[in-house]
Amino acid sequence: MNTSETPADLVAAEDVLLFVNAAITATGQREFRSDAVGQQLSLDFLHAYARVNYRRVYASSLALDINDHNAARIVLGLLETAGEASAEERRTEGRLIAARLALLPPQRVYRLFGEVRRAGINNRRTRAIMRDWLAARPDLGHDAVKYRGGVKTAARHIHLRCPEGAEPLAEVGAFLFRPGRLPRYEHRLLDAWRRAHYEQGAVAELPFTVAEGFAARHGMKREVFLKRAAPRMTRLERLRTHSVTQRPETDLTAMPLTRLALYVLSLPFEQRAARRTELTGALRTAARRAAGGHAGSWGRVHAVLDDSFSSSGSGQKRRRPLAVALAGHHLLEVLAAPGAYRGLWTSGRGDALLVRPWGPTPLGMRVLDALEPGPGGAAPDRLVIVSDGWDNAPAGLAGEVLRVWRKRLDPGRRTAVVHVNPVYDADGFDVRRLAAGVPTAGIRDAEDLPALVEIARFAEGRTGAAELHAYLDRRVALFLGEKETVS
Repeated sequence: MNTSETPADLVAAEDVLLFVNAAITATGQREFRSDAVGQQLSLDFLHAYARVNYRRVYASSLALDINDHNAARIVLGLLETAGEASAEERRTEGRLIAARLALLPPQRVYRLFGEVRRAGINNRRTRAIMRDWLAARPDLGHDAVKYRGGVKTAARHIHLRCPEGAEPLAEVGAFLFRPGRLPRYEHRLLDAWRRAHYEQGAVAELPFTVAEGFAARHGMKREVFLKRAAPRMTRLERLRTHSVTQRPETDLTAMPLTRLALYVLSLPFEQRAARRTELTGALRTAARRAAGGHAGSWGRVHAVLDDSFSSSGSGQKRRRPLAVALAGHHLLEVLAAPGAYRGLWTSGRGDALLVRPWGPTPLGMRVLDALEPGPGGAAPDRLVIVSDGWDNAPAGLAGEVLRVWRKRLDPGRRTAVVHVNPVYDADGFDVRRLAAGVPTAGIRDAEDLPALVEIARFAEGRTGAAELHAYLDRRVALFLGEKETVS
């Protein structure tokens, strides 16, 4: 730690980490131990606190691996309070906002534009950001069909000029604001939408979410509709529409790791066992892709993975904590040196593919097991704990084990310990920690684990605000340098 830093600097660093953890994990939805209202109120406070006191860091968070919900909230907060920023800050914020919008799913961006309109934010910079994002869309006609309300709201807010004539933008304007004026459209999807009102064959030409409504209107059988719509369905739509008795016609190895883990956990045990080779192979392939250049670089890795009952999540985030643990298990196996990984589930199970949320959370006992020397009598180079932090069998044992280990048995920190927590604790305004000396980071997707381990080191108390701001500056420079942005 830099000895020149004051207590205020250390508090600032802690505040920043508090907000970053929340921005990574919290979505304002119900968790296992807190309801949606509590989550939303907690997030409201943290966003306001970070924006007012640490505006530079608040904007820089857009360059981190925060979730889409909080990224959209940050963009709205920055646009809504532009008058509180200096000219230089506004220029940097504009670039960060444009770069982040390019990464967000289009439906979330259109929802954000609706919030911008309702908030009455209509300055020149905001209109330019919205206009440039719309101009960069690969097919605005497709958006007009799939996200009609969102495109219409955005076009009205920025006074998008839609001239008369046969230009693509003119057709989109006629489709949105003068429906029925043109006898037909040159754009394939716009015309398919027109024909789908009376022609059943045109339904399958539309995006799946739009086609579903027309299929119901025409009384089409679900099986027939799904078969016709299959070529235009996304990977996730195929997974959602196939029953558990059918295999989805999609390449599982191309799916993101955590999303794939969620799919695996949605299957009954019989299917998981019957498809063991396929599912395990897909998880390992996704893990190797997520590890990238970090593969095999972490040495001896032991992991404690939480599959207690609380890992079932909530109705809105079903099995999300368990999916992060399952995905983390496969990713850590790839990050470790070959043959140097050991994963321990809190339930004591040895078959990762068949895990389920069950029982209490004996983290302390599993941490003791994980700190045992591996083959050759060597302690692990890294101990990674993936858990919501509710150590309750017995309560507090994990924190005490780690405290004694660090103070008495490993004062030289030969074993790096990190706790990643997929659950936001609304009452504590942070993710729940196991012990004061154990670095903890929030996590939403297991793919982000290598980057989050780097962030977690700031939570040890050995680095202060200067190092943290330098890290954020590097992430912002990398984020903006890789993307073409607008000011």
